[in-house]
Amino acid sequence: MGFSQPTPIQAEAIPVALKGKDILGSAQTGSGKTAAFSIPIIERLKKDNKSMAVVLAPTRELAKQIYEVVRELLSYKNKIRIVSLIGGESINAQLSALKRSPRIIIGTPGRINDHLNRKSLSLKNTKILVLDETDRMLDMGFGIQIAEIINHIPSDRQTLMFSATIPADISKLADKYLIAPKRISVGVENEIPKNLKQEVLKIKSNEKYNQLVNELKSRKGSILVFMKTKYACDRMAKKLSFDDIKSVGIHGDLKQNKRNRIISDFRNNKFLILIATDVVCRGLDVPQIEHVINFDLPQVPEDFIHRIGRTARAGLPGNVLTLITSTDHLKWRAIQKLLSPKEKSKIRDISTDNLKIEEKELEPRNKRIVSKKGSKKKYNKNIQNKKIYEKPKSRKIKTKRRELGLSKADNRAKFLDEKLVYKIINEK
Repeated sequence: MGFSQPTPIQAEAIPVALKGKDILGSAQTGSGKTAAFSIPIIERLKKDNKSMAVVLAPTRELAKQIYEVVRELLSYKNKIRIVSLIGGESINAQLSALKRSPRIIIGTPGRINDHLNRKSLSLKNTKILVLDETDRMLDMGFGIQIAEIINHIPSDRQTLMFSATIPADISKLADKYLIAPKRISVGVENEIPKNLKQEVLKIKSNEKYNQLVNELKSRKGSILVFMKTKYACDRMAKKLSFDDIKSVGIHGDLKQNKRNRIISDFRNNKFLILIATDVVCRGLDVPQIEHVINFDLPQVPEDFIHRIGRTARAGLPGNVLTLITSTDHLKWRAIQKLLSPKEKSKIRDISTDNLKIEEKELEPRNKRIVSKKGSKKKYNKNIQNKKIYEKPKSRKIKTKRRELGLSKADNRAKFLDEKLVYKIINEK
C-alpha cells in the first residue's frame, strides 16, 4: 500500500490497540485513522481463529473505503474473510457472503441492524468493535441503532472509537461503552492544516452562481463543490452543463452502484468537477482533490471541518473557497467557534465594494444634526414636508376614527389633514 512510516495517529494508536486496550482517538481528517484500527484487528484475528471484528461507519462511501483498505492489508494467503454490509446494494449478495462466515464485518448501522433482525448475522463472537467517525453517526441519528448493535456484542470486547472531533456527546458515549480508554489526540482539534489556503467571500445571493462559474473556469485541477440539498445538487449539475462546464452530481438518493461509478470516474480524472452533498464529506478518499468550494454552508458546523478535509490530504497543498451571504452569518459564527482563533479567515466582501461611495452620499433625509453647543437638536433644513398620505402611529388612527365616527374598515382615518377628511365626508 506504499506505507513507508506510520502517521502520528498510527504510531500512537497501533501499539495501544495491540495490547487490547480501549481507545478514544481523534485526529484530523486524512491522517490515517483507518489503518490505525485495521492493522490491530488483523493481528488480533490471526491469533484467535474464532473471534470477529465489527466496524461501524456513518456513510456507505466511508464503509466501502474501510473495506478496500482492510482487503489490501490482508495478504492473499490470509484466510480471514471480510464482508461489506451497506444500504443500496443487493441484500441477497450480502446474505450469500454471510453464509461463508466472514470474521470482519464492515458496514453502516442501518444495514447491519437489518441483518440482525433477519437473524442472518450473529455477533456473539465479536471481540473488537470499532466506531469510526462517531460524531457523524450521532449527527445522522444512528445513536439508537448503535445501541441495538452493541446489545448483540459481548461486553468483554475491545472498543476503539475514532473521530475527527470529540464533542460532549461523544465523551458521554465513550463513558458508556469504553472501559478505561486511552485518550489519543493528534494535532490541535479542528485546526486547519498549514498547507491549506482558505478564502471566505461575502457575496449577494443572486451573484453566487456567476461567481461559482468564474471560479470553476479559473481554477485548475479537480474541484469538489458542496451543496446543501439533493435537489440543489442535481439542479446545479444541470445548470453548469448549459454553461459548457462538465460536472456530475452525487447525493444519498442515488443507487449505490451509480455512486461507486461516479467516485471511480472522479478518481480516474474522467471529469474534474464533482457537485456533492454532505454525504461525501467523509469517506471520499481522492488524493488529487485540489479545490473545495462551499457553495452552501453545512447544517452542522462540524461538517465544515470534514468538508475542507477533502483537500490538503497527506501533506499535499489544497484550496478552500467559502461563499457566504447575509443570511449565513449565524452559521458562519458557529463554524468560526470551532476553528483555531489564529486560523480565522479574513472575509473578502465583493457585494458592497461598489456601493460604499453611494452609501455615504445617500444619508437619511430626516437625520438629526447636533448643534455646536450640544444642548439642542434640530432637523436638517433639507427635510421635506410630510406627505398627506404618510402613515401615522396606530393610536392616532384609532383616535381619529372615534372622532370622525368612522368604522374600522374605513381607511380615511389615515389622512393627516383633518380638513381634507371632513371635506370628503361632507361631499358624500
